[in-house]
Amino acid sequence: MDHPIKRDHSRFRKIVKGRIRDSLRKYVSSGEMPIQKGSGTFKVPMPSIDTPRFKFGDKSQGGMGQGDGQPGDPVQGEEGEGPGEGGEKAGSDAGNKELEVELSLEELASILGEELELPNIEPKGKKTIESTIDRYTSVGSTGPDSLKHYKRSFKEALKRQVATGTYDPDNPIVIPIKSDMRYRAANTVVENENAAVVIYMMDVSGSMGDEQKEIVRTESFWINLWLKHQYKEIDVRYIIHDATAKEVDEETFFRTRESGGTLISSAYKLCREIIQADYNPAEWNIYPFHFSDGDNWSTDDTKLCLEILDNDILPSSNIFCYGQVESRYGSGQFYKDLHSKYGERSEEMILSKIKNKDAILDSIKDFLGKGK
Repeated sequence: MDHPIKRDHSRFRKIVKGRIRDSLRKYVSSGEMPIQKGSGTFKVPMPSIDTPRFKFGDKSQGGMGQGDGQPGDPVQGEEGEGPGEGGEKAGSDAGNKELEVELSLEELASILGEELELPNIEPKGKKTIESTIDRYTSVGSTGPDSLKHYKRSFKEALKRQVATGTYDPDNPIVIPIKSDMRYRAANTVVENENAAVVIYMMDVSGSMGDEQKEIVRTESFWINLWLKHQYKEIDVRYIIHDATAKEVDEETFFRTRESGGTLISSAYKLCREIIQADYNPAEWNIYPFHFSDGDNWSTDDTKLCLEILDNDILPSSNIFCYGQVESRYGSGQFYKDLHSKYGERSEEMILSKIKNKDAILDSIKDFLGKGK
């Protein structure tokens, strides 16, 4: 039977997860993101929830409305005297502290999936990654103290004492010796997981400002979270482009800003090269995401982009996702060109307009709602 404290803690975690789910849209649109810890969990700040506890008052203090005085007399402290009273002096008491709740990747992804009603992904690629998992399903006679199986050890000691006649029912003391000790033993299980790669492409030309990049950063975090929940391991590749494209690391991807023009085909060419070099479409689940404000250098380059998509990228991918981040400097023409070619919701390409941070969750649902 569970201890009452454990039951209360479990119930409190359900309340917290429910509160996160209820306020997820506000949380995402504010630009805040959970902080990943080395243990594989995420810290989520919850400023509006405090840990339940008893709070005892001073016995010498009366309740509200008790004590000497007449109606109309000022309440003590009303005139702002003394430290911590009034609006101009600093208080001496501690302020409210945020409660940081630790949630696993599975818990966070579950909250996202429930909020957006996301289906599980049906993998396309056949390649699998072998992963080994130690499952402690057996018992052995040797092992470290940390894996000691106390119940089995005492059972072995009892059997030995009964067999040797040293067990006294009137004084039932069971003392294990070294030969009685039993330890949990691991059986190594090899599991095969589908392989996936996410290729992010982003326009970093002068028309893409910090706000647009912040939207891309937030959206890609939650997309990665869901895909990591669906696949055991995923590769993530980053491409930035203006008139030229190059592959970069994650930090550079979100911090780089250029001032040149835009040739979207440069990013699509590099994406094609990465897929052809490292990811066989028959084996890998491939997810290219492109974020831009819709500007492109010329109609000729847009035509080249469509050719690369049709001949190389779309046939290789589970789904191609284009997110157009609204910018006061961007024309948005590329979205119109893609929409004219592929439609609003084709089987191979998904288009999404991201007007501001409030539209991030809707865009994620656009991209991941098909379960491909």
